[in-house]
Amino acid sequence: MAELIPSLNTCLSKMERGEKRFARRLEALLESDYLCWFDIPVGKNRRYPDFTVLHPQRGLLFLEVKDWKIENIKSINAKHVELLTSNGLKTIANPLEQVRQCAYTVVNKLSKDNQLLSKNPKYHGKLCFPYGYGVVLPFVSRKQLNEAIPLDAQESILQSHLVICSDEMTKSADPEHFQNRLWEMFNYQFDYKLTLPQIDRIRWHLYPEIRINHQQNSLFDEAPTHKESLSETIPDIVKIMDIQQEQLARSLGEGHRVIHGVAGSGKTLILGYRCLHLADTLNKPILLLCYNITLAAKLRTFIDEKGISAKVQVYHFHDWCGQQLKTYNVNLIEDDERKPFELSVETVIQGVEFGQIPSGQYGAVLIDEGHDFEPEWLTLVTKMIDPDTNSLLLLYDDAQSIYKKSSGLDFSLASVGIQAQGRTTILKLNYRNTREILDFSYKFAKRYFEGFKHKEIPLIEPEGAGCNGSTPIVKQFDTIAQEAEFILRCVQHWIAKGKESKEIAILYPTHSSGKAMADVLKGSDVPFQWLATPTYKKKYNPSANKINLIPVRSSKGLEFETVVMIDGSYLPKDKDDEVDAARVMYVGFTRATKNLLTTYHRENTFSEQLTQAIS
Repeated sequence: MAELIPSLNTCLSKMERGEKRFARRLEALLESDYLCWFDIPVGKNRRYPDFTVLHPQRGLLFLEVKDWKIENIKSINAKHVELLTSNGLKTIANPLEQVRQCAYTVVNKLSKDNQLLSKNPKYHGKLCFPYGYGVVLPFVSRKQLNEAIPLDAQESILQSHLVICSDEMTKSADPEHFQNRLWEMFNYQFDYKLTLPQIDRIRWHLYPEIRINHQQNSLFDEAPTHKESLSETIPDIVKIMDIQQEQLARSLGEGHRVIHGVAGSGKTLILGYRCLHLADTLNKPILLLCYNITLAAKLRTFIDEKGISAKVQVYHFHDWCGQQLKTYNVNLIEDDERKPFELSVETVIQGVEFGQIPSGQYGAVLIDEGHDFEPEWLTLVTKMIDPDTNSLLLLYDDAQSIYKKSSGLDFSLASVGIQAQGRTTILKLNYRNTREILDFSYKFAKRYFEGFKHKEIPLIEPEGAGCNGSTPIVKQFDTIAQEAEFILRCVQHWIAKGKESKEIAILYPTHSSGKAMADVLKGSDVPFQWLATPTYKKKYNPSANKINLIPVRSSKGLEFETVVMIDGSYLPKDKDDEVDAARVMYVGFTRATKNLLTTYHRENTFSEQLTQAIS
């Protein structure tokens, strides 16, 4: 069965009858190595072919589907069709010419990528895979088409081999015959088979919205800057969502949606794509919330790079509460025994109840780190959604719940106004970490995760999907000072070998261990940014080429090629907090995509766990 993106159930509401019929045939009559996209714009000019089909050996095919009946076609030539509609006679573009122009636009774009060109000197400058285009007429039989347009005239109007008719796409159609009708639309057939990296490159060009860490001047502007040629802006290695992530992102649908995934499963990638989609479709502003100040700064940078900051507002939750009070001039509830940030939440809740702060302010609300939100916060946030759009996306991972004493969400989603019954997706695969890092992290924390339960969704044991890499390193020292000096030497060595400083993060569990590391860094020539206070966290710049010195709790939602955990055996004095500390460490370890180094100087439960996890 072919992979249809978005999923068929998601597409049905916006499909015409003929498109539904053809989509079902693609799904049923093609094998699983076919990728089929429906109604997704491609290229700089955002052209909309009805279907785009990609196969490793067959190539790339663009298809236009028309729900015409033969009696409604009053005249047709190479450029235009006169069609009788319910609104009278209309002149529209010949669908074959329409899809041909779309195909050529894409082919010209792909031909500028050297890695997609043929290595055969005979085909210099040509793509290494075939491409084609065609038209599907689900309500016109081959006999009707031949009677309406003689075969000799079809060559200049609708070439017979470029058209699939209703009797060639029935439920009982032979799969081989159906596929042959598709591939007759190609001028060439190659023996060459596309590699997975090449398929990813094709997807990278076709759909810029699924790119990872790609800066754009605006939502759909792909033009190079400073008069650079397009070929100069194409990276040697492209990073994009994988097929599962793209399928999920495009198939979320409307209403309330929940994604429960392990660390590194691509939740934030999907969140970013959803922001792009909603920014393109909604008129009201979109609210993106998280708990972590540092993550909010990173998400804000991401939104700025995508050119949609005018439409998407990014806040950490308590900052958003403060903005609401300031905007609507609501005075903070007075209570000397409680902290201001706690009072701000209660004041906003009360302000909404009393009509001082309006509900329904946002066309959509997206929540990252939902596992760190209290039930009353979620109840408040759901009231901020415009009931006409009713668009909510909640993402969470119980294993990363590090700010609450309870293990993740210990309440039902329905109790806080989230209508998620049957709309929850579980992501089990970890794509961020190498298998070695994931194995080490889970071995360290597994005993502390036992007993985690949620009323609706169980804790997920991560399944590694990343590549193999270096085994994490654990080093023991006598003092924290020795740890810091060793880490500095490592950092200097890595930078000398060409590693970018911004790809290195040093995480610490307490202010004292962070200060010990900062003092050593200050005495060196290594540039660094220390996110020691809320003010510095808000100013966090992920693009600055500096070493990142970050409290472990503030690293949640971030990722770095190399992570160093200093004071790895730190345990809080209260024995009851050991589980919480282990979950914090787990989050810190899983920030590393390739390399992980942990240092410690105490002998305790954590040092034993570190030793066992590395063995």
